[in-house]
Parts: sequence; C-alpha cells; structure tokens
Amino acid sequence: MTRRQLAHRVALLGLMIIGFAWASPARAAQSRNCVQFAKLASDIELSGDAWMWWHRAAGEYRRGWVPREGSVLVFKRTKQMRYGHVAVVTAVADRRTAVVDHANWATRRTGKGQVERDVLVVDVSADNDWSEVRVWYRAAASFGRTNPTYGFIYRDG
Repeated sequence: MTRRQLAHRVALLGLMIIGFAWASPARAAQSRNCVQFAKLASDIELSGDAWMWWHRAAGEYRRGWVPREGSVLVFKRTKQMRYGHVAVVTAVADRRTAVVDHANWATRRTGKGQVERDVLVVDVSADNDWSEVRVWYRAAASFGRTNPTYGFIYRDG
C-alpha cells in the first residue's frame, strides 16, 4: 500500500468515526457530501460537483458501463439532484445488481450527510447499460425512484 493510499484510508476511517458521532440530522448535514466521501473511498482524484466527474474523468481515468469493485458510479444531475451524485462500488452481485457505499443520499429529515454502507443499486435500464438505476432507500424500506447515470469511473486508469 502506498503512502497516499494509507493516508486516504486513515482519512476515510476518520469520516466513518465522525459519521457515528454526528447523530442529529441537523449536524449530519454539515458533516460531508458524496464527492468528499467518494474521493477518499475510491482513490479517484477528481473535483467539482458529482455530475461533473464523468466529463472530468475523460483522458484521466477509464470509464465504462459495467460495475467493478472500487469503481465510482456517477449519477446525472436532475431536478431532485442538482449536483448529481457519486457512489463507490464495494461489490458486484450480478450483471444488474451492485453494492455501494455513499454519503449524503438521505433527506434532511432522515439524516442527510451520513455515510451509508452496503446499499443495493439495481440497473433498470432497458439496454442493461446502467444508464438508469434504482437505489435501496433504507428509510422507506424500498427502492426509490429511477435515477439516470453516466456510468462507472475505474480507478485503475
């Protein structure tokens, strides 16, 4: 493990500890966003709003439409997600199901800003290309609305 990877892991552990300490939804909203979390959890060095990652990765990281462990799933911006969203793939269950860790997915009422682990994401696109997904929403105990995505950014260049 390189020194940089070790530093990212230590910082990520710190975010996890802070996430447990910030119990109230009002304080959790101040804790972190999905971009900060994804940078630390994936070792992918991009900046800007989440939806910008797809375009900024061009020429710097490989991109594709197949989930891989360690890749980052980039959500397009929508009326509900003005800044888009990014989530880090931690496991691939099958061709149409992945498991992600991400931050700041919940609403203000249910704990915005918190890190959520082991969240199911299902590809619901007509062409099986991960262009539309549904994310398990624990607060409602169901899959939420359909969300458009760009695809995956791979950390292996």
